[in-house]
Amino acid sequence: MADLFERLMKNYGPLGQHRERAYGYYAFPKLEGEIGSRMKFRGKDVIVWSLNNYLGLANHPEVRKADADAAAKYGLATPMGARMMSGNTNFHEQLEKELAAFEGKEDACLLNYGYQGMVSIIDVLCGRHDVIVYDAESHACIIDGVRLHPGHRYVFKHNDIEDCQKQLERATALIEKQGSGGILVITEGVFGMAGDQGKLREIAALKEKYQFRLLVDDAHGFGTLGKTGAGAGEEQGVQDDIDLYFSTFAKSMASIGAFVAGDRAIIDYIRWNIRSQIFAKSLPMPLTLGNLKRLELLRTQPQLKDKLWENALKLQKGLKEKGFDIGNTDSVVTPVYMKGGVEEATAMVMDLRENYGVFASVVVYPVIPKGHIIYRLIPTAVHTDADIAETLKAFEATKKKLDEGAYKVEAIPDMAEESVKRG
Repeated sequence: MADLFERLMKNYGPLGQHRERAYGYYAFPKLEGEIGSRMKFRGKDVIVWSLNNYLGLANHPEVRKADADAAAKYGLATPMGARMMSGNTNFHEQLEKELAAFEGKEDACLLNYGYQGMVSIIDVLCGRHDVIVYDAESHACIIDGVRLHPGHRYVFKHNDIEDCQKQLERATALIEKQGSGGILVITEGVFGMAGDQGKLREIAALKEKYQFRLLVDDAHGFGTLGKTGAGAGEEQGVQDDIDLYFSTFAKSMASIGAFVAGDRAIIDYIRWNIRSQIFAKSLPMPLTLGNLKRLELLRTQPQLKDKLWENALKLQKGLKEKGFDIGNTDSVVTPVYMKGGVEEATAMVMDLRENYGVFASVVVYPVIPKGHIIYRLIPTAVHTDADIAETLKAFEATKKKLDEGAYKVEAIPDMAEESVKRG
């Protein structure tokens, strides 16, 4: 019999295998200073494009005051216990009512975390006779929720409606054969890596032919899309066709927590059966009151969303004018696609940070196929024209080096070791 830990130590996984060189620099970096478009990394000023602080609420004065006042009044312990037992308050219920109204739904259920929340929603909705049909590029929280599903699941090619229909046909045939079960279709309002919106309108139209319920994870659309900021459903005019609308507070609201909204009957079922909430401590009062303030600002200060889009469109226009491939994004998420290996990508990232003062997240193999590099830039309402101009110059210069092969011969130091040396 093999020792469990010994087996794990022999293979740290696709990301963990790079831990010794990557820690503290490429992975688990430490950004310091006030949250904003410019922060410090390893003692140097950098323009930051890696924070999901879309509307700039992280350091909004009204938000900071609401957070501080609530913490001073209630502390972090209140309320104690799970909401079902002893942790419910009028403020938690108020937040649910306001979220439901904002999304045009009858009711909403507050969740402690986005990732955990989505996994738990899938668990509470689907039994072993039910079938899940989901987009191939769904976020990890959806993938993990689907993996835990005891029944069948069928994946459709990303945003491919023809393939989605094919999988619905398979699901329908299986359920008819079983004699019981239902179908849950899961997709996203905005896909966080590529920035393209999910084809909600087209998927909703399939309800005319197939019987299913639609769950949409709109983490990146909430607060950024739609006339009022209600998300991708509002943007595409199909909010009423979304049976369950889910989002996290970690993006536009720059906070912690999440929610799911829908018809009162199904939300009530979720509320009384979702194990991750029934058996977990209630969301602390400072977060609850802070999220109420953030939601108020989403509703009453549309100029924040306007500024976000102004910056995003300037950045995307500038990248395209300089010949960069930003894919099919139709959201503020801005991917930049390049060709190159892992070594080239790490050298380029280091050059951007150390010599150009630009901090951006990069994705390489094994997350994506070999030979490809994807930068994901996240514009916010607090970025400036100077931030954008400097970043465009930096990308233009480093892309030239990449194309000329300069990064193939770069010696890349062990950044974890360097972090220790610098203290």
